[in-house]
Amino acid sequence: MRLEEHLRARATDASQRTALVCADRRLGYAELWRSARCLAAALAKAGVRRDDRVLVIMDNGVEAVLSIFAIWTAGAVLVPVNPSAKAGRIAFLANHSRPTAILAERRLAPIIAEAAPQISAETHIVLTAAHAALPDAANLGDLLLSDPVPTVDDGRQADDLAAILYTSGSTGEPKGVMMAHANLDAATSSIASYLENTEDDIILSVLPLSFGYGLTQLLTAVRTGATLVLEKSFAFPYAVFERLRDERATGFPLVPSIVAMMLQMKDLDPALFASLRYITSAAAPLPVDHIRRLRDYLPNVHLYSMYGQTECIRATYLSPGMLERRPGSAGLAIPGAQAYVVDEAGQRAKPGDIGELVVSGPNVMKGYWEAPDATAAALRPDPETGGLRLHTGDLFTADVDGFLTFVARQDDIIKSRGEKVSPKEVEAVLHTLPGVAEALVAGIPDPVLGQSIKAFIVASDRKLTEREVLRHCARHLEDYMVPKTIEFVATLPKTDSGKLSRRLAVAMTTSKGLQA
Repeated sequence: MRLEEHLRARATDASQRTALVCADRRLGYAELWRSARCLAAALAKAGVRRDDRVLVIMDNGVEAVLSIFAIWTAGAVLVPVNPSAKAGRIAFLANHSRPTAILAERRLAPIIAEAAPQISAETHIVLTAAHAALPDAANLGDLLLSDPVPTVDDGRQADDLAAILYTSGSTGEPKGVMMAHANLDAATSSIASYLENTEDDIILSVLPLSFGYGLTQLLTAVRTGATLVLEKSFAFPYAVFERLRDERATGFPLVPSIVAMMLQMKDLDPALFASLRYITSAAAPLPVDHIRRLRDYLPNVHLYSMYGQTECIRATYLSPGMLERRPGSAGLAIPGAQAYVVDEAGQRAKPGDIGELVVSGPNVMKGYWEAPDATAAALRPDPETGGLRLHTGDLFTADVDGFLTFVARQDDIIKSRGEKVSPKEVEAVLHTLPGVAEALVAGIPDPVLGQSIKAFIVASDRKLTEREVLRHCARHLEDYMVPKTIEFVATLPKTDSGKLSRRLAVAMTTSKGLQA
């Protein structure tokens, strides 16, 4: 099923229900569908054709949602870009995906204007409102006055390309993950099933629509007829929590950095979360200590720990009922998919052995945009089925019951003194020390050790010292796993998608060394 067809169905079946809440704006499903069709007609008039790419560079809001569904209704391909992207990245993505149009936030006009001379192809630019930096750009508000495109069967298929989701590029140039409508539809169908989403749900999301985890909040809401409350960011946490209370939200998707901020807030009233049915955590493993504290704080809220990648959206989830027994586990494969650990020969690893996680199912990407070698490296033949499976590059273990536990990225493993160290193991110990709000561990080049272990810590207690941290580690870790150095920082380095980045931490340390 094509993704916009869910919106069309909801506009008919639930025309009086609220689809979207953004700031003081509320749109029903019927209004959302009609506006998306109006914008789709305007895009077609501007030359956007089937399978053309369209960049969307917008904050979370009504305009972003309309743009997404208008692009699909026009038969085109969504290329979402984080609105914090700089001109150089925008130019790279535009030259790589060759879009017919760019739809952008008004405030970003100066950055788009800076990127424009670097973009090789002529591109139609649409802004949410007029701006002097791009006087020739079309106004999205004017385009919404177009007559809606008719809903006719034009032969488009579920296997058509729906989106190109670019990776952060932390290990090189960004790669464009190609997701068909069928891929995203399968992923969100599975997610909605295990979260038990219904039209009675109200999902509050601060996650950017430009990334898979944020985009799936919109797609699961539309496919189930739920209401999505979109916030632009988590910059003002208490205001977000008050909105959650006022809207009586039942679902709240989080990432570990948001959980860490919540747990640092003093005198946070649990009554703000009284309406919540569930919380999800993805993007990176949530520290076990944070899981326990969150459950103690919100004992009646179901917590779903999840694992996924852009290349498959979601791969595993842990049922809330299993948290007590397996708090550090990423769970089992999501419904309709397969996920298991393989050894270096590509065969299923024995229980407890560390190996690479592989994923197969209808949620797995079609490949990387115009990158056949990278596609062949990631999507390899499955000896069990004869189909293709995704090699994630992430190291996991599986117990005798098949429950999976994340160990590390293959290239994040620290090799120090001839020993292999999982950063996650060291971070888990650091998170149990009172006064540690967040921790990140990375391997730093060392002429003697090969790599030395360095811990970056955001402290909630200013009195915490390096000596206390090292003593705590020495009590709970083997000697070769104890960090050599500790650095207290105000914030941990993150990618555009909000994931903690060991590579940025290493680069930061290396840069300081060169300056010294």
